[in-house]
Amino acid sequence: MSAPYALSAEITHRCPLHCPYCSNPVELRKREDELTVDEWLRVLEEAGELGVVQVHFTGGEPLLRPDLDQLIRRARELGFFVNIITSGIGITEKRVQQLAEAGVDSMQLSVQASEPELADYIAGFKAHDLKRQAAGLIRAGGLPLHMNVVLHRQNIHLVEDVIELCVSWGAKRLELANTQYYGWAMVNREQLLPAKRQLLAAEQAFMRATERFGKSIELIWVLPDYYEDFPKPCMGGWGKISLTVTPDGRVLPCTAASGIKSLRFESVKEHELGWIWRESEAFNTFRGFDWMAEPCKSCDRRFQDFGGCRCQAFLLTGDARLTDPVCQRSPHHHKLAEFVALMNEREQGLSPDDDRDAPLFSYRGM
Repeated sequence: MSAPYALSAEITHRCPLHCPYCSNPVELRKREDELTVDEWLRVLEEAGELGVVQVHFTGGEPLLRPDLDQLIRRARELGFFVNIITSGIGITEKRVQQLAEAGVDSMQLSVQASEPELADYIAGFKAHDLKRQAAGLIRAGGLPLHMNVVLHRQNIHLVEDVIELCVSWGAKRLELANTQYYGWAMVNREQLLPAKRQLLAAEQAFMRATERFGKSIELIWVLPDYYEDFPKPCMGGWGKISLTVTPDGRVLPCTAASGIKSLRFESVKEHELGWIWRESEAFNTFRGFDWMAEPCKSCDRRFQDFGGCRCQAFLLTGDARLTDPVCQRSPHHHKLAEFVALMNEREQGLSPDDDRDAPLFSYRGM
């Protein structure tokens, strides 16, 4: 069994933003349920023993943890590459200096849209100008600036403008992540799914932007599951290359796995991280190929996509063992295809302004 490459340390679910596509679970963990700093320090040490080489401090908003600097220092002492995934809210020149001195290697800043008013509307908070300031402070502090934007029906028409914005803010890498429908995005699925015509236009805009800016910024395009014929691999394979520790200490094969209610995920409060990775039932349930049902079991694509996303299979069929319904060979593919067709029919002719005239999202709290 290979060692995990990366650890996503979700140190809190608290966040100043209320993004309707947040990958955090709908049942957010409260501050009093969070692991203590000593527990997180032990997790980092056990991750090092397990073979992890990258740690991504995330949340919620990781900057809300006053002990973040202590965690970063220990992570660097253990030899990890350290990345912070942040909304940028609360960043000051002094704070960037503290993070740099603690040993942060890079910071990933989210942005909701290229238009300030729309960006604030999506975030549920007047955050866009604060993000612009944060980007400048991160760069001025000598830290590499990476950025990410989640694409959906409200902002996908601005792909080229978003890329131009991130280039102007000094980003070295930009992840354009078409919405993955887990957590809060599943709650808001009808409001977030773009029409096919929007997606095709966005893909063309991405190609144009690649020609314009490709030498000055690394651009990553995350495939839109609901419009693909076959699913993407589940995090490179379930329990194969990464793991996530939630704010309350549960250990997941991916950030969305807590949505699979048929599995029990062990906690670092009760077990050593290495034991959970190697021995726990949840991590071993979907490793390999023996668990697969047809058509996956005899399909040659199982070596490429490992049956697709287990979280998506559970959310759309109620059974995490079934073929991901994104796959056109799945007997449940019609559930997804019918939903996509209905949304495209309903959205025909609507503009982004038409969408924003109506009540839209269920916003995450905290």
